Amino acid sequence: MKKAFIISNAVLGLAVIILFVLQFRGGKKDVTTAPVTGKDGKTASVVYVNIDSLVKGYDMYTDMQSEYEIKAKKKEAEFGAKMKGFQRDAKDFQEKVQKGLVTRSQAQTLQEGLAKREQDLVQLRQQFQTELSEEEGVMLRKIHYSIQEFLKEYNKTKGYSIILSTNAGGTVLYGDDALNITTDVLKGLNAGYTK
Repeated sequence: MKKAFIISNAVLGLAVIILFVLQFRGGKKDVTTAPVTGKDGKTASVVYVNIDSLVKGYDMYTDMQSEYEIKAKKKEAEFGAKMKGFQRDAKDFQEKVQKGLVTRSQAQTLQEGLAKREQDLVQLRQQFQTELSEEEGVMLRKIHYSIQEFLKEYNKTKGYSIILSTNAGGTVLYGDDALNITTDVLKGLNAGYTK
């Protein structure tokens, strides 16, 4: 038993010395990593796409964004017209009151009507913002779904184990450009979208 203890200590001591020498030897350090293997025994391959670049270059996104902006401008114009009408009527009311062209009860009725219209405008503004926010959410989900479905088909021929996404400030802080498939994916997405 004492012999086994001495042998194990010698082996551990030798291992420590080897690690020490490897750690502090001069010149270029040779750092390698073992390849990751999946359940099927195949070597895993990891690639990534820059999602910001992908979305900005995706024709579907460009088209949907243009439609969204048109709807937003239309709603803004509709709201602006109603707001101008309200402001015009409020100014008219103020002038009538200052000139004494309305009775107190008429002024009170007009003021109540203006207050109700102002409240309606606030609600209309909130309704428009909610609608636009929902539309933007649906648009982004459609784009995300389209990208995911494309990547499923794309990967049938490529056979990647993992396709990551990265963006400015994202979780992938560095990726070798050789693993960046954004341009290839974007070409395929746009080709599929134009069909």
